Amino acid sequence: MIAEMGTLGGPVLVRTRVAPSRVLFGPHPTNLARRREISDRHVAYYARRATGGCGVIVTETASVHPSDHPYERAPLAADCVAGWAAVRWACRPALVLAGLGHAGAQGSSAYHQQALWAPSRTADVATREMPMEMEQPEIDALVDGFAAAAALAVEADLDGVEIDAGQYSLLRQFLSGLTNHRADGYGRDRALLLREVLGAVRAELGEDRILGLRMSCDELAPWAGVTPSDAAATAATLDVDLLAVVRGSGTATHATRPDLHTEPGFNRDLCASVRAAVEGSEGRPDPARIPSTGRGTSAGEGGPSVVLQGSVVDPAFAQAALDDGVCDLVEMTRAQITDPDLVAHVRAGAPERIRPCTLSNRRTHVRDPRNPIVSDDAEPDAGHETEVPVAEPVPPRDVLVVGGGPAGLEAARELALAGHRVRLAEQSPVLGGALRLAAAVAGRSRMGVLIPWWERELARLGVTVETGVRVEPADLDAAARDGVAVLLATGSRSAPRPCPSAVPVLTAAELAGGAALPVGPVVVHDPVGDGTGVGVAEQLAALGRDTTLVTPDQVAGTQLSLTGDLAPANARLDRAGVRRALLSQLTRVVPPTAGSRPDPARGSTRSDARVDTDRRSGPYGVAVLEHAWTGEQREIPCAVVVDCGHRLPDDALWRARPHLVRAGDCVAPRTLHEAVLEGRRGAAAIAREV
Repeated sequence: MIAEMGTLGGPVLVRTRVAPSRVLFGPHPTNLARRREISDRHVAYYARRATGGCGVIVTETASVHPSDHPYERAPLAADCVAGWAAVRWACRPALVLAGLGHAGAQGSSAYHQQALWAPSRTADVATREMPMEMEQPEIDALVDGFAAAAALAVEADLDGVEIDAGQYSLLRQFLSGLTNHRADGYGRDRALLLREVLGAVRAELGEDRILGLRMSCDELAPWAGVTPSDAAATAATLDVDLLAVVRGSGTATHATRPDLHTEPGFNRDLCASVRAAVEGSEGRPDPARIPSTGRGTSAGEGGPSVVLQGSVVDPAFAQAALDDGVCDLVEMTRAQITDPDLVAHVRAGAPERIRPCTLSNRRTHVRDPRNPIVSDDAEPDAGHETEVPVAEPVPPRDVLVVGGGPAGLEAARELALAGHRVRLAEQSPVLGGALRLAAAVAGRSRMGVLIPWWERELARLGVTVETGVRVEPADLDAAARDGVAVLLATGSRSAPRPCPSAVPVLTAAELAGGAALPVGPVVVHDPVGDGTGVGVAEQLAALGRDTTLVTPDQVAGTQLSLTGDLAPANARLDRAGVRRALLSQLTRVVPPTAGSRPDPARGSTRSDARVDTDRRSGPYGVAVLEHAWTGEQREIPCAVVVDCGHRLPDDALWRARPHLVRAGDCVAPRTLHEAVLEGRRGAAAIAREV
């Protein structure tokens, strides 16, 4: 295995500098900044990935000019010198490049209270804000800003910079017919500004530092946007050393780092076509001018070193891309957020130990009004490296963990890593708890990749795992008498049915467990708005069921805005033929003969019976919906309700013995991240009891 994975984990020459591996950690918003500076939290975050073997680290994109302030904690290059220098010192031997950019019309005027800069007077499709069209003074200031930022990166002794012409960038807006409608030289030659910026930056970097470019090579808008052939032709003319091939634009903001509905490695073909175009171009320096180090292999002959980006999370996939000549380096950003030791495991010949990335975006997609800190579903220490407590060694002891969901599995793992003798008891026949049920929802199977990883880890660490075992209060008392510490991670249970119903009501968990549905139209009750209701509706529609998703929100799956999946999810619902009853509360389901009877509580009858007359055939019940704002009622046919509402803590054991440590959903059902975090905290609490 070491030989197979050697290239990915081995050194590579980029321009004149050697990266210790071919794995790159790409730029992304983190909300780790202090004001607009690269902070100590950034330093710890990047250093942890470097310690794990990452070869090239590109820091969070810093604005090169005060006219750009795209989100509250966005770094500003003029304020980043000290932080960049600290990152460089902490991350050796990894190469460190400063991410430099300007968001242009995709930025925000909320912070600097100035007009946004853009190539043309075209409002951004997301914010609808009208920008100012840049004149020559603004263009000159932008070029000077990139040059000045590059000089600051040299002052910080970084290995180079990466210029952002990707999804959220003013340079992409100049390259694109979607946003560049100019009649001057910058419109006739849309790559002119990019070449001017690269030339100015190269002059500041000198010959021995790396000039990288992150370039959107497919805007997914072929009617006017950058296409793969356009991008390949442009890239072949550019003087760069490192080229990261990405996709996306203002019309496809979900496309660059999409969630788990998009197949990992989606940019492979795009990257291969661009690499073929730039081979032999002027971007890569003459090998004769590169000093021999004897420490690594060159990224290739002629042209820039090309980076494959696009949800790459599997080392075997990355290695195959390298072997097939698709790329020279591989960006594995989210994979390294999940497991900072990814490269170290590859080098050790143990890729099975890599903590798998769910790609849910639940904690890595942080450009939202809450300003959350970047983190990960299964690695809650990510983004919080400066806060991780140092565990004091304690004598090993016997520990019983009750519950085999994410909290219990992670607690057992942590306790075993600390040297304790751990027994885990799970009452169901399989491990995984609610996570296994979540992975059974359409489009979300990747959520389940962590379960076999935990099983392997517990086996490796010698944890005794018992399934099909129900633990009673008497068992807890017996454990206490024997000196066994106990951690309760008993998970969650279904809540009571959401409303009175004359037809069967199943929970999403029961559906995932294989429960049969009666024939007829299905009402999916989704008061939460996360991926469960949308996924269940998609799943039922794919089976040919007449499906209506009922939500109190103005748009289905409203919480998916936090993961970048809101627009794609609603597009999938449209394609699947799922009806959406928006701004609606499910009040009751009555027998068909009671469909038009007055509601005694309201003294009203259904107000729009004609809307659903064509669906009233069959011996089905009638679901009565109430508009969330007006109280107006209407009816739809319903043979069964699938409830995707909140679950409740399964805390009976804890209530019987409330002095015991508990973690996860038995405290309050939440996300995978909180379950894993509390599993670790619970393990630490057990250790402190010694």
